[in-house]
Amino acid sequence: MKLAEIRSSLQRPLVHRDPTMAPTITTAMANSQEHLTLNHKLRKPLVEKLRRERINSSIEQLKSLLGPEVLKQQPDSKLEKADVLERTVCFLTQLMQQNQQQRRRLNQLEHLDASFDDNQKEAEISQNSTVQTSKHEDPELKVWRPW
Repeated sequence: MKLAEIRSSLQRPLVHRDPTMAPTITTAMANSQEHLTLNHKLRKPLVEKLRRERINSSIEQLKSLLGPEVLKQQPDSKLEKADVLERTVCFLTQLMQQNQQQRRRLNQLEHLDASFDDNQKEAEISQNSTVQTSKHEDPELKVWRPW
């Protein structure tokens, strides 16, 4: 065997020379690996393109959701994707702070409302007890005393 034949036989997967026998596992594995590699090489650019399209679409949606007030900060310059993301983070942070403040205020109002209800109930109970005691008093026992 010549050196070139030896090299080419080493590079090719092992195959039985007898046509009646099935190909060996090493041949099937080599073909499978080649197919996977080729399939991966063909799909990778397409998958990457779809990923970039999703990112760009989401950034455009964020830009539209931010509203004109937030985007007016630099009206003459074109916003980069990083600018849109930074402003979105800032905007969401402000919203969360406002939400926390409103929750605190609501809790304070609920507390005040509960204490008002308690005071009102106490006043009603006090008023009812005064009315009840005045109804049960005997008029003869009431004597006017000027001192």
